[in-house]
Amino acid sequence: MVVLNCKEKPPLIKRERELQLQTLPLMAQLHVYETLLQKCKALSQIKQLQAHLTVAGVLPDVAGIRVKLLEVCSLPPISAVHHSQLLFSHTSSRTTNDYNALLRGFAASDEPLQALTFYPLLLRSPSRPDALSLSFALKASARLSDFPSSFQLHSQLLRLGFTPDSILLTTLIDSYAKSGELQYAEKVFDEMPKRDAATWNVMIAGLVQGGRPNDAFKLFEQICHPGSPARPNEVTVIAALSACAQLGAPREGAVVHSYARAQHLDADVRVHNALIDMYSKCGCVDQAVEVFRSIEMPTLVSYNAMIMALALHGHGTEAFYLFKEMVKPGANEIEPDAVTYLAVLSGCNHAGLVNEGLEIFMSMKISRTIKHYGCIVDLLGRAGRLSEAYNVITSMPLEPDIVLWQTLLGASKTFGDVNMAELVSKKLAEMGSNGDGDYVLLSNVYAAKERWAEVGRVREEMRSKDVRKVPGFSFVELDGVVHKFLNGDKGHERWREIYRMLDEISVKIKVFGYVPETSNVLHDIGEEDKENALYYHSEKLAMAFGLINTQDGETIQVIKNLRICGDCHLVAKLISKAYDRVIIVRDRARFHRFEGGACSCNDYW
Repeated sequence: MVVLNCKEKPPLIKRERELQLQTLPLMAQLHVYETLLQKCKALSQIKQLQAHLTVAGVLPDVAGIRVKLLEVCSLPPISAVHHSQLLFSHTSSRTTNDYNALLRGFAASDEPLQALTFYPLLLRSPSRPDALSLSFALKASARLSDFPSSFQLHSQLLRLGFTPDSILLTTLIDSYAKSGELQYAEKVFDEMPKRDAATWNVMIAGLVQGGRPNDAFKLFEQICHPGSPARPNEVTVIAALSACAQLGAPREGAVVHSYARAQHLDADVRVHNALIDMYSKCGCVDQAVEVFRSIEMPTLVSYNAMIMALALHGHGTEAFYLFKEMVKPGANEIEPDAVTYLAVLSGCNHAGLVNEGLEIFMSMKISRTIKHYGCIVDLLGRAGRLSEAYNVITSMPLEPDIVLWQTLLGASKTFGDVNMAELVSKKLAEMGSNGDGDYVLLSNVYAAKERWAEVGRVREEMRSKDVRKVPGFSFVELDGVVHKFLNGDKGHERWREIYRMLDEISVKIKVFGYVPETSNVLHDIGEEDKENALYYHSEKLAMAFGLINTQDGETIQVIKNLRICGDCHLVAKLISKAYDRVIIVRDRARFHRFEGGACSCNDYW
């Protein structure tokens, strides 16, 4: 039997109340017990109430109370599934609801796999699984991204005849989507006789998570059609905005925003937060600020999204002051969390606000993570304070990871500190790092000092260890089609037009004093060859393609997988002036907004 402390009176039931309960009819007593169960906030209270119910003869025989006890015990805030298992193991006549209570608890717990190992016990029992049983098992499968389990559960769903259950089918779609098997999710979605707004939301979100934002947006357009049987809600809008953010498509994002306004769905602060994120990731930080300022009561998530947006767009000073506004004592004071500190430190980092960043770092009221230390190392490294950055790494209470040392190696390359670069490279080698970036950065440090013998030695070591440099590429998205460019690329069907546009660009920007920054070509070759190597960088090809295929005055957006090089940065500034265009380049670390011959990063990146 379950060991219970029956001598202690549960604090939820006073002695007088206990006597009164005994005089009530059984149904009335059960109602009181259910109410008391809902008030339990700790396992100790559950145990005391369980003791009372056992002595009163209610447990284990009264199935309704037993199931309620299992549910309350299994779910937050108590989350003691192990105790539910004990009670379950001492129940002789188990119903489907008993199994479901544990399945639900396992599915919501830190170990959802237990739901999938427990589910077969129900299949082998005299009880029959119902739609809820399958739903809880599918939720566990979704959390585990376990496609085989989802597929097996789908088979059982068909065999048991639950196909008319739209809620269960929605859970199945979610499970397939989170397993990365979107074709199965789409098949279930297409075959559903009736789809409600939850169903559409799950499918749209699944397509976004699966890297198909174009299809997600098209599905949003379908549900918005006047003939659609379902109507979008706040969750639909948030999912569609996520698709636009992933696409980097401000036009489509503005369409979703307009729809939300027209349907009065933008009153929800979660929609505002999604709008801030979308506009930020589409390079439209001004619109993100407008949305933020329209929120009557910004939440922590609102502030985090806005501070990070400002940081990514190079507005470090604004990010710093918004953080100060957030923590200012007053009625709406909000306590910053780890994300807040990471966002504001990133803002200081990108804007070169060294003293402000150090001030915030030293004033942190929460435990610092490795990412917070990473921001400080990068902050000091970008400012050329390499020895201080090194001291931060060697004195921090956490074990430094490879990324921290790589950050310092990058700073060593920027400032041409060969000694620090060699020291850090040895540290990385000791840690077992074998990434291409480590070798490339060290090679570039040597190349910048024209130490070609050392460059050759590093490259030979890369060849011997089969370490290959990740190629730089850029892409532009136009009308839902992604156009990708590599350095010197002639694979695009319109490459001749693109190269002619590059020739035109070259002539125009020389009028503004353009001189190729050949120091960015770290090879032992002649000056003319260096200029040619720069001429066909992927960023330039993408910008030229954008100029060909967009209207005068239209913003050009380019995404780059690596850090933009100095020469391409200069060319982008001059193109924005020569062609009177706004050009937004998102590299691996931040946004660069080029307009009128200047960049939002103020040439500090």
